[in-house]
Amino acid sequence: MAARMLEPLAVGRVIGDVIESFTPSIKMSVTYNNKQVCNGHELFPSTVVSKPRVEIQGGDMRSFFTLVMTDPDVPGPSDPYLREHLHWIVTDIPGTTDATFGRELVSHEIPRPNIGIHRFVFVLFKQTRRQTVNPPSSRDHFNTRAFAAENDLGLPVAAVYFNAQRETAARRR
Repeated sequence: MAARMLEPLAVGRVIGDVIESFTPSIKMSVTYNNKQVCNGHELFPSTVVSKPRVEIQGGDMRSFFTLVMTDPDVPGPSDPYLREHLHWIVTDIPGTTDATFGRELVSHEIPRPNIGIHRFVFVLFKQTRRQTVNPPSSRDHFNTRAFAAENDLGLPVAAVYFNAQRETAARRR
């Protein structure tokens, strides 16, 4: 089961570009207006303007999780020299609840892909205890691996990503 869940993350190079390979142990559901995020599926920027609902289907009320949302394809996937751009961090989310029960460490920023197709990655980590996660210094040049290491989060317990690209190409004259 774990290998089947990891395959699209490997094919989409989320494993490698953003996170190490891991063993999924928690079910995480990410939805925008009742549309579930599935690995590698494309969502239009206009459908992801509101904050997504992120449900943690696992753990218990005594276990706490940190959610990271990041874009590894900044400014564009062919030359992502600004990798990664941080879109959201919620910490202290109790198991079996959703992100609204957690503490927003970095406020949600709407995905605005400019050049090419971007991956927007949601990564869930299990915390060792509450209130142990510190905010990063910047949204730019964020590094999910380094953030996890600095906050003693270990490997992810769940991850999912979607693709998005600019909906209308503005004609430049």
